[in-house]
Amino acid sequence: QVQLVESGGGLVQPGGSLRLSCTVSGTSATFSTYTLGWYRQAPGKRREWVASIGRAYGTTYEDSVEGRATISRDNEKNMLYLQMNSLKPEDTAVYYCKVIRPVEVWGQGTQVTVFS
Repeated sequence: QVQLVESGGGLVQPGGSLRLSCTVSGTSATFSTYTLGWYRQAPGKRREWVASIGRAYGTTYEDSVEGRATISRDNEKNMLYLQMNSLKPEDTAVYYCKVIRPVEVWGQGTQVTVFS
């Protein structure tokens, strides 16, 4: 059974940076074939897509984080990452990692709070 666990969230001031990590277990032989993504949900808002990375390392980003976020993966360690720079208060949310394809599996989320 595939399981995802996020880490790396926390409190940061505007302009700061965070690196979120997602440990994926239960899939050592097939992890490299997965399409993976990061999503976030701010208080009172719907969960939204942030970034994706495919099996060939192609990446896509939501417009508001383009140029400030970098999604990456380590297929040897079954890890997914999201580097966020120049953080803004509107980036405050619970961030979730997800296996998008070929199955859909969510992590439990990690809180990111950007405050001045």
